[in-house]
Amino acid sequence: MPPTEKPIEARRFFVRGRVQGVGFRWFVEREAHILGIAGWVRNNHDGSVEVHAQGTRDQLSGLHGRLREGPRAARVDVVDVSEASAVAELVSFRIEGAW
Repeated sequence: MPPTEKPIEARRFFVRGRVQGVGFRWFVEREAHILGIAGWVRNNHDGSVEVHAQGTRDQLSGLHGRLREGPRAARVDVVDVSEASAVAELVSFRIEGAW
């Protein structure tokens, strides 16, 4: 790895609040593309939105901040974050089906 290349990390985010039915997944997809993050976003049965994201520490920090804000119609109460394993096959960001 060249010295200027930063290591890829992965995080799992669970966003809770009024985050379904308000365009949250499309918001996350757009922000991830802007930041150059790979991964996916999906609705969960419990009303939360789950995000698996892979990128540099700075990219993931930027996404975390955007998740806390959410789109205009959303109300974000909490964003839980945990370490995740990077998946080599993930090279872009996508919206996955619910559940």
